[in-house]
Amino acid sequence: MSTRETSVAGQFYPADPNEIEAMFEHYNKILDEHIKDNDILQLKPRAVIVPHAGYVYSGFTANIALRLLGNTDCKRVVVIGPSHRVALRGTSISEYDSYETPLGSLPVDKALVSELKERFGLMFMPEAHQEHSTEVQIPFIKTYEPDVSVVELVYGDEYPANLAEVIEYLLEDPDTAVVISTDLSHYYDIKKANSLDNICLNAVKKLSTVELHQGCEACGKIGVEAMLTAAKKSGLKSILLDYRTSADASGDESQVVGYMSAAFIPN
Repeated sequence: MSTRETSVAGQFYPADPNEIEAMFEHYNKILDEHIKDNDILQLKPRAVIVPHAGYVYSGFTANIALRLLGNTDCKRVVVIGPSHRVALRGTSISEYDSYETPLGSLPVDKALVSELKERFGLMFMPEAHQEHSTEVQIPFIKTYEPDVSVVELVYGDEYPANLAEVIEYLLEDPDTAVVISTDLSHYYDIKKANSLDNICLNAVKKLSTVELHQGCEACGKIGVEAMLTAAKKSGLKSILLDYRTSADASGDESQVVGYMSAAFIPN
């Protein structure tokens, strides 16, 4: 039985399950105390956009969106993120049997993997799945949806339209939820970062792929564009959940990275 082993546990997030649980409890305590609009915490998204930096920087922002998946009755979660370590053309889909986390493993939906490979011509490049953009989401999924199966897609040089077709197909099944992973601008001062990131935020809010290309510097922009295209065709609207930068954790406003989360719900 093959396992997608952790590759960044102890780096981007704790390897100790007790530490992960303590972080999530901390995030949720803040959420429960400060989110005045309780309707937000009752959302049942079909898809979410989340960041993928170290938990100390972006975990709070990711937690809001991935916690909402726990409100749904989904049976499988498909996590889609950009490749940072391996150059590849197209999209690789994980063919492992299970996905390891410090909190326990989740089964990979092998039937869906086979179906997507055949229908969309996806490949399996094992080295592409040593990828943090997808991996950092799995402990959240294990926490909030402990009984689901997962599928991991990592893309490189990919056409957004191709990925949009995959997402549209996934969203046809009400038992499937989609997670799109991206950070926003990288290493600008806080004022410049906020300006660039607002382009991304407005594009997501309006489902505007045109606006997305007017200065948004998200590292996962291909996945975001695909999600916006699929959302429009699938009758979904977006709700922005959180935006912040690394300066919120580090205090350093000279070179920051931006993070956002959003939920996609039926119109």
